[in-house]
Amino acid sequence: MTEGVGRGVLGPWLRAGARSALFKAPRWPEARPSSIGLLTVLVVGLGVLLQRGTVAGPALFYWQAINSGWLSTVLLLWVCWLVGRGSPQAAGAAVLFGVLLAQQLLISMPLWGVYLALTHWPAASASRSVAWLLWGIPLLVVGWGALAGAWLLCRQTERSGLRATVLLVIVAMAALDLFVPPMPFWYADEPKAKAELADKRLHLTQEVAEAQSGAVIAALNALQPQRPGVVDLYAITFAPYASEDVFAREASMVSDVMRSRFDAQGHVIQLQNHASTASSLPWATRLNLQRAIQRAASLMDRDEDILFIHLTSHGARDGQLATEFWPLDVEPVTPQLLKTWLDDAGIRYRVISVSACFSGSWIAPLSDPGTLVMTAADAEHTSYGCGSRSELTFFGRAMYDEQLRSSTHSFEAAHAAARQLIDQREREVGKSDGYSNPQISVGSAVRLPLAALQVRLDSAAVGAR
Repeated sequence: MTEGVGRGVLGPWLRAGARSALFKAPRWPEARPSSIGLLTVLVVGLGVLLQRGTVAGPALFYWQAINSGWLSTVLLLWVCWLVGRGSPQAAGAAVLFGVLLAQQLLISMPLWGVYLALTHWPAASASRSVAWLLWGIPLLVVGWGALAGAWLLCRQTERSGLRATVLLVIVAMAALDLFVPPMPFWYADEPKAKAELADKRLHLTQEVAEAQSGAVIAALNALQPQRPGVVDLYAITFAPYASEDVFAREASMVSDVMRSRFDAQGHVIQLQNHASTASSLPWATRLNLQRAIQRAASLMDRDEDILFIHLTSHGARDGQLATEFWPLDVEPVTPQLLKTWLDDAGIRYRVISVSACFSGSWIAPLSDPGTLVMTAADAEHTSYGCGSRSELTFFGRAMYDEQLRSSTHSFEAAHAAARQLIDQREREVGKSDGYSNPQISVGSAVRLPLAALQVRLDSAAVGAR
């Protein structure tokens, strides 16, 4: 009885999805919430089961991964609504969405099944043909699904503008699937994997909250006063996005470069959202950033010292820096807020570094004679290397880990060299939306203390040889 009901509920949708996947006009099913809900559960559930097959032996289930990867679904719902609303002859948004879900199910599941079988084939590692298949199947899944989805939606409207919107959204969804994959649900049941999963979860207990209060006070009190007659660099690193380990790694690396290469021992404070450091490092929140700026200002000689701030996270076109530290509610930082805090603290010389997509939008609000602002991208492009599998962002690696760590004490020279390295590496990996185009703006007044700092550091480096 249950099986018959299932066929009756899903059969018309699967047939419509199959026809549209083969670029044939579907016979539109009747829109029912139960059918669309069941299709959604099937797409997610079968995906979770197939992922389990990629982990050999015992595995740990990370249910919080359900929170990731939904942007493509939101975009798909939106474009279905646009087409259904904008074309009287079109099927309704719910029907379009349901057929596209069925289409995705019928295209992706068989191909991912083949992919999974190949990964478990004993001779796979020695076969070049299998290696090409393992590389090509994900592209085939995304490409076939994008073409079939675009074909189905574009057939529903004769308006060229709406068709262009459909194509742009489909391309954006394909890019997300390829370059920003959702978090996996399964991890090998090994000590290392267990530690990684524990690191992802903030357990907001009373002990953690009390330890965090102490960490903030200790970090602020650990900052040392300036040295008279010496151009000192004070540094703050700010990594507010907890779900991606790359930002925590980058904040730690940049902090280390400031200590080891810019003589900033005792002048560095690291603000970071990550479960592994929830008790030991101050959280990257608005209030803590403002407190760190005020504390540095109280210790600096404002006529000669420099405050360096490196912010690393995902970025948006409106300039907001993404924040995430569930279950903590963390509000985003904007360039306007940062400038207000710096002005209120009376800090005269500033170096601001922003490693985020669209971070060029920070240039204009922060630029003034006493400020050097440098960014990982311009205001119209994404940066690269901020995914869950990245060790460092492309900007952080080229600018800090390579140039400033060993080649130069000049932020301008490092940025110029990093631009070329980033361009080359983005071409090599096939970045699809164009060169990130890192930006820099150098105020006339900040050049003098930066030059004095560089001369002192270069002389110390020569003397240490």
